[in-house]
Amino acid sequence: MSDKKTALTVLSAALLVPAMLAVPAHAAPAPPADGKGQPPKAPAAPAPPASMSTVGGALLGKPGVQVNPLAGAPALPTNLTGRSWIVADAKTGEVLAANNAHWRLPPASTLKMLFADTVLPSLPKDQVHKVTEQEMEGIGAGSSLVGVKEDHEYSVHDLWLGVFLRSGNDAVHVLSAMNGGIDKTVKDMQAHAEELQALDTHVVSPDGYDAPEQVSSAYDLTLIARSGLQKQDFREYCGTASAKFPGSQEPGKPREYFEIQNTNRLMTGANGLSPYKGIAGVKNGNTTMAGATFTGAAQQGDKKLLVTVMDPSAGGLNSVYEETADLFDWGFAAIGKVKPVGELVPPKSADTSSIGSPARSHEHNPSAAGEGDGVGTALGVAGGALAVIAAGAYVVNRRWPRGPRGRRDGDQAAD
Repeated sequence: MSDKKTALTVLSAALLVPAMLAVPAHAAPAPPADGKGQPPKAPAAPAPPASMSTVGGALLGKPGVQVNPLAGAPALPTNLTGRSWIVADAKTGEVLAANNAHWRLPPASTLKMLFADTVLPSLPKDQVHKVTEQEMEGIGAGSSLVGVKEDHEYSVHDLWLGVFLRSGNDAVHVLSAMNGGIDKTVKDMQAHAEELQALDTHVVSPDGYDAPEQVSSAYDLTLIARSGLQKQDFREYCGTASAKFPGSQEPGKPREYFEIQNTNRLMTGANGLSPYKGIAGVKNGNTTMAGATFTGAAQQGDKKLLVTVMDPSAGGLNSVYEETADLFDWGFAAIGKVKPVGELVPPKSADTSSIGSPARSHEHNPSAAGEGDGVGTALGVAGGALAVIAAGAYVVNRRWPRGPRGRRDGDQAAD
């Protein structure tokens, strides 16, 4: 009997040894060695191109942070992690500071600013459209939606609210169909980007959904936002914090409505953030390829700024908004205390005879003579219809004032 017990004990121990030596199911497997017995290093973060477009000035084509502080200038925030960002004075078009401004990166839903600026003028806001099944096809998996339903009627006004407040790709697809289809809309957007001299931008889908080779830049998104803010309807939509959106539509019954809120957290103060004082829009985005992106406009007193931040690496749901707010704070304090590192260029069709030569594309030789001269100023902020937006008002007109080089003695940019 003792021999049997001994045999059982040995057998049990033999069975237990492999189990004790096995890696638990929940443990992470060890990374493969690099041939020298060491785990491989984590891949380095992508570096910006050594040479980028110099539209707006030679410094904007250089990688890294570009800023020229004068006496009394505040220091830039120390917590900035965006792969690309830009701060521009909207009144003069001067770029106060930038980081990889022309780095061509996925834009996510900030590209909807270009969609709106392109298509919005061609569709009357009171036009009513009945959605078809075909118009709802091709919407990317996981897309943000406002809740458009086939066989239901919506006004153009309703659909634009769905685009700006909820970043609804369903609303984008319907408006694109009303504009002649997705392919035509993409071509229209690309042509408009080239007119604005947003030459880093390549459009593949009108809603900003991740697609190979679909890119823009912090510089371009700022140009696009500036153009859009010259349109009263654009200002209204991007500056609306909440609205009622049409719901179910059954025969013989009143139309149902539900509330939608703007996903711009600097406007609504959602997710633990406080609304930014003077925020005026414009558009946020977030996809797997792009990370978080945001272009914002804000006004405090007579100072008006445009800020774009792309793909901060700090992590967290609020990082892109927090870094934008920090850059707004810096910009409002820095106006008049920094030497501009570049300028926002006017559209091709604008009269630039007094302020310089046309912009050059990103394919142009950056070492060519005259590349760093820039091409005048861009955004005139003055009269026009007032749009009350969140905590402030942001007013723009279509005048493109002369910049510092083209300004006559005594001339000032319109306010």
